[in-house]
Amino acid sequence: MVAVVVGFPIVSQSRDEEHHTGGFGKKSGRSKKWRKMLKLPSVGQCFELRHFIERDYSSLCDKQPIGRLLFRQFCTTSPDLKRRVEFLDAVAEYEVAVDEDRRDHALSILDRFFNAPLPEISAAAVRECRWDLKQNSSKNVFEGCKRQPVTKNTFRHYRVLGKGGFGEVCACQVRATGKMYACKKLEKKRIKRRKGEAMALNEKRLLEKVHSRFVVSLAYTYETKETLCLVLTIMNGGDLKFHIYNMGNPGFDEKRAVFYAAEVCCGLEDLQKERIAYRDLKPENILLDDYGHIRISDLGLALEVPEGQMVQGRVGTVGYMAPEVINNEKYTFSPDWWGLGCLIYEMIQGRSPFRKPKEKVKREEVERRVRTDTEEYSEKFSEDAKSICRMLLTKNPSERLGCRGDGAAGVKKHPIFKDINFSRLEANMLEPPFRPDPNAVYCKNVLDIGQFSVVKGVYLDTTDDNFYAQFATGCVSIPWQREMIESGCFKDINDYENRHLEEKLCAPAPRPKRNLFYRFFRRMGKLCGSPIALVCFCLLHVFQAKLNDKAGHGAWTKKEDF
Repeated sequence: MVAVVVGFPIVSQSRDEEHHTGGFGKKSGRSKKWRKMLKLPSVGQCFELRHFIERDYSSLCDKQPIGRLLFRQFCTTSPDLKRRVEFLDAVAEYEVAVDEDRRDHALSILDRFFNAPLPEISAAAVRECRWDLKQNSSKNVFEGCKRQPVTKNTFRHYRVLGKGGFGEVCACQVRATGKMYACKKLEKKRIKRRKGEAMALNEKRLLEKVHSRFVVSLAYTYETKETLCLVLTIMNGGDLKFHIYNMGNPGFDEKRAVFYAAEVCCGLEDLQKERIAYRDLKPENILLDDYGHIRISDLGLALEVPEGQMVQGRVGTVGYMAPEVINNEKYTFSPDWWGLGCLIYEMIQGRSPFRKPKEKVKREEVERRVRTDTEEYSEKFSEDAKSICRMLLTKNPSERLGCRGDGAAGVKKHPIFKDINFSRLEANMLEPPFRPDPNAVYCKNVLDIGQFSVVKGVYLDTTDDNFYAQFATGCVSIPWQREMIESGCFKDINDYENRHLEEKLCAPAPRPKRNLFYRFFRRMGKLCGSPIALVCFCLLHVFQAKLNDKAGHGAWTKKEDF
């Protein structure tokens, strides 16, 4: 098996756990029945899946979190395989090392692995490895696997955090693992009244597709009688708009603004790798986690751009839309780089570039300013800050930074990011300049969050069921696997299963449970032998069989069942 280093660096696994325990807290929060909730189906039920799983290293053993962990556990059983995993760790550590330490890491790898006698590896392979240590990862192979049913009872539901266009957002906790999430509830009637089915389904599919530490992850989808629910990464640090305008003087110091801009740039790069145009970059859509790292949220206006094509659409938020969007021209990813320019400007200046704070101005006037006016810079901006804002806020998209054929790589090369090591940033190894206070609440008071009015005159019927079935598909594979690992459930349940494996294999089959009426009528039949008791005894057998059939195959549906 040829091993490669892809995805998140293996060496940063322990640090990943440190920074991704957000949502668990000091107490695990697991339900007392967590082991029963996470009980997997028997091997016999999963046996047929082996015919549909592609034997691909990148996905099975690296991209899939539990697959990666199982693969590493397997490799520790063999000295040869263990040494190869150690090589992977060393290469991953080299890739995220600071520049001044990188040469020492490289020499250490050469001395430890390449100069050691490795008869099983050819000289040609060694030479090739010296120059080529990376390969592209493949897509997730488990997307088609049958998912466990997810309902509102999978979670505990807590306070309302805010509201969106179709409903409210509240905090929730997975009963089985104790992990905290944000639950975005979309009211079915409100979606139908606004004809928002395509928009909601599009956001769900795009969130399923993207697995980036700089973009909010989708973990579960489910439905209730009134709502469709997206269960997303919880971001307890609030949004950038709250921090810009409600935490002292408006705006940030340049160092903090540059750090957030670098992480947003990485998020846009990850979206663009999947051919996704975000189209709604603004401070309220950038959220902070417990440690001060940011994620891009709300992909409601995002769109997948076909390879070699352009898209068109006058969508976004007034004051943040690029000139080509306002003019209804075709574009690819240029509006997102314009949005990054607006974001950097607002973080430093404390107001948006084309609209003053609390200024009451018509939409047409704001759009005129975007098309024709030049933004003004105060003494808060350094020369590098002015430079990147001007290059990102260029009216002509073909001349804009990030749109000249080099994409995110061109933006990262700007001098304002000279102190940012993007390899370490992407590996989650840089400390943020600001860490939210765990005892503070960075959002509105519950009483200040407006309530939605009741939707009248809209009725749900069977024609909506197909849309609901496409939306509510249960858990998303990769985030679910991460949750199992980070919560400790994967380790605990495997330790438990290994301890009890032998006694389970040797244990006799359990006797079927008999209810009170079964025992009563059976005794009556033995004692008196009456025809009535015998008839009742026979009827009970039939009823018990139907109960078992219902438990195993769902509700009775045929007339002959009765």
